[in-house]
Amino acid sequence: MIKNKKIIGVIFSIFISALGGFILMQNVSAEPEMTVYKSATCGCCNKWVKHMEDNGFQVAAIDVLDVNLVKQQYGISYEHASCHTAVVDGYVIEGHVPALDVKRLLAEKPDVLGLSVPGMPVGSPGMEMGDRVDRYSVIAMDKEGNARVFNQY
Repeated sequence: MIKNKKIIGVIFSIFISALGGFILMQNVSAEPEMTVYKSATCGCCNKWVKHMEDNGFQVAAIDVLDVNLVKQQYGISYEHASCHTAVVDGYVIEGHVPALDVKRLLAEKPDVLGLSVPGMPVGSPGMEMGDRVDRYSVIAMDKEGNARVFNQY
């Protein structure tokens, strides 16, 4: 009888450990929720939101009357501005930043304000126009207004 209780105890412990590991892995692999502030009439913003969702992000899209007020609130300078502003895990994502760069940002956690793709370059996520792809840079912005190239396409 005691031997059976030990076996049941070992099996139960293994089960609980496996379940805990599974739950932990689910939380680690899940992307954080992203909030996107955009104009209701901007089609490329909706395409970028879909790009982020297709890459595993949970996105809450909020239509605002004046996206410039949002940019001011989050410290986005005119030179780094684009058509929409997103916030994810404490970082600001400005414009058509590819999902892979956002994932890299979240993995590396550098001390920056966030990432930006200034303007609306053709070929960036949400700005697809056939086979045309313009060269563009993803910019890492810090809170003091400094910027550096994070990635290039």
